[in-house]
Amino acid sequence: MTSTLGSQAVRRVAVLGGGPAGLYTARLLKLARPGWEISLYEQFDPTDTFGFGVGLSLSTQRNLAQSDPDTLAAIVGAAHRGHGSRMYTHRGMIRLDGQETLAIARSTLLQILCDHAESIGVRMHIGAPRHHHDVDADIIVAADGGGSATRRALADELGVTITEGRQRYLWCGTDFALSDALFAPVATEFGTFTCHAYPYAADRSTFLVETDEATWQAAGLETASATVEADQSDHTAIAYLEAIFTEQLGGHRLLGNRSRWNRFRTVRCQSWYTGNVVMVGDAAHTAHYSIGSGTKLAMEDAIALCEALTAMTSAAPADLTDAFARYQATRTPTVNRLQQLADRSQLWWESYPRRLDFSPEKLAMSFVSRAGNVPLEAFTKTAPDIVAPALTEYGAGMPPDGTSVVDWVVAQPLTHSGRVFPSRVVNPSELAGPAGAVMTLHTDISDTWGADADRFVADCAALLHGGATGVRLTGSPERDAILARLDLAERLRLELTATDALIVVDGPPALLADLASGLVSARTDLISVQSGPGR
Repeated sequence: MTSTLGSQAVRRVAVLGGGPAGLYTARLLKLARPGWEISLYEQFDPTDTFGFGVGLSLSTQRNLAQSDPDTLAAIVGAAHRGHGSRMYTHRGMIRLDGQETLAIARSTLLQILCDHAESIGVRMHIGAPRHHHDVDADIIVAADGGGSATRRALADELGVTITEGRQRYLWCGTDFALSDALFAPVATEFGTFTCHAYPYAADRSTFLVETDEATWQAAGLETASATVEADQSDHTAIAYLEAIFTEQLGGHRLLGNRSRWNRFRTVRCQSWYTGNVVMVGDAAHTAHYSIGSGTKLAMEDAIALCEALTAMTSAAPADLTDAFARYQATRTPTVNRLQQLADRSQLWWESYPRRLDFSPEKLAMSFVSRAGNVPLEAFTKTAPDIVAPALTEYGAGMPPDGTSVVDWVVAQPLTHSGRVFPSRVVNPSELAGPAGAVMTLHTDISDTWGADADRFVADCAALLHGGATGVRLTGSPERDAILARLDLAERLRLELTATDALIVVDGPPALLADLASGLVSARTDLISVQSGPGR
């Protein structure tokens, strides 16, 4: 039974779940309030954890340094440093160099967090999972992960929505360290399988593989998957993937750890708390693995929750609710932003095989701009070896020194089906032609590969077969809508190649940089710049 708080001071905090969110919350609360009794309940020993490696960005490291430098030092001392990644198309490979990243075995991270929590008096109950209704505590922190039993039990109060991705993915490891991160497709007679892989120790790498549903079924992997127990690995799938990724693995093995096919589930909650129960990490929200933010969100949630709770003057219900509300208000902007980035990244990866005929440089531009968080001007400065060939492929030569890349991109001429456009910016009145008009269509479809988008693409195909020479996509001037419209335009370009359609995307002047990225990454042929806020 949960306790009735009244106006007394907090005495007991129960943390449900021994992942990064739970362990770090427990440690930070004990550091800040040594007099509180902090108890953590977890079913599995840290050495028996699911998964392989996890990454920590520079921004996360900075946040950990401010909150708990001792724990960060231990993590950094055990981590593996990485610097770049390789990405493949049918036409070759491109290397993407980036900021230094840290990756660490999940089991090692959990052991460090467990040891540091226990060393300052957190009571660890390993092998003793608890449900929130079984715990007697003033505050209950639900850190029980993406499959949170707490969230399921309190779904009505929390306003939970869960969306499931289209791809099947399986999380494996390897018994060697890759030289850098690797994104590589393998074509089979059934379809394409793609690996996302990166080193996290001197002799280990994470090796995640994903594919679409039709390919998964055609390869016969559905049958074996149906017989795998929840606590077992799908050894049939692991053997199959080991065989088709022989080149990438260099003859090494794939390792399983309760590895089985799943679809990614994006979790959103209107409220992260109810009564004296508050959620952190994947229990409250998830973001697609392709942006590598799970551990970041978990540990930064812990920091914010600790700050909110330790600022309370009492444990009265009103004060507790206020603290929970401050915690959620503090974290919501970051979580929402990362979930939006992750949603766009997930859609890009679900359609990745359609871009494999791109040049490596064009694919890199599409990849980097997929989520809308890397400005074209900034990427030009940090990766000139990639941008230069991509711009040469896109336009005539390179921008002169001192010229804005965005301005240069939109100023390039285009010849399309015998028509010459002096720049990539057109007035809608210019789009009528003797062979038929470019049709203006209003759309604000967010899921560019969903059922609504399927119908939209079919409608566009009918218009083009009926005599239209292209389509202009217009709609909301908000930034999320513009980015989605660019993705929908890309789908039209990928699927309607036989029609030689001219694709135009409308947007406000404030988002010219996003529109220019869409041009360089082959999402659209032209843009029409109209008035609007463009936030």
